[in-house]
Amino acid sequence: MLLVSSSRAGYHHGDLAHALETAAMQLLAEKPAHEISLREVARAADVSHNAPYHHFADRRGLLKVLAERSMADLVSEVRTATADVDPVSALIAGGAAYLRFAVERPNSFDVIYDPTVCIPGDPSEVMAPLIVDLENLLGAASAAAGLADAEDFLGVWGLMHGLATLCAAGHFPLEAALAAYDASIRRMLPG
Repeated sequence: MLLVSSSRAGYHHGDLAHALETAAMQLLAEKPAHEISLREVARAADVSHNAPYHHFADRRGLLKVLAERSMADLVSEVRTATADVDPVSALIAGGAAYLRFAVERPNSFDVIYDPTVCIPGDPSEVMAPLIVDLENLLGAASAAAGLADAEDFLGVWGLMHGLATLCAAGHFPLEAALAAYDASIRRMLPG
């Protein structure tokens, strides 16, 4: 008689997708996405090593889900930061949330912008509206603060993303990046 290990009980709980995605996101908190394997996700979710293939077609499918879940988290943090404050404060707070996300969750930030996972100009059906949401949140904050031209918004985005990338890579502390972003935005504002 073949006995099934009780350690595989999680597989039968009826929500394999959620268990795998949760395990993958926990792994992403510890290591870069390109270092996470489907077998490792299975171990972390306490399911058989073949179970991830019921949810992810392949490793790229896993990375795509990691990017989508990470982008949803980033959008949520920026939305919360920009809510119920005046326009300039919304632009400063939205950028600060973006910077903090990059520094506090660098692996999530990296997988969002990995061009092999989210192909520029060809995002997944899940990622596309998230990108639009993030651009709308930050664009609306920028426009409301007086930086309404497309060139202005591109400058704001470049400043925010550049500082986030450099800060997450350890080139300077978060406090310095936040201060530089705040000061630069205030200098960009009209009048």
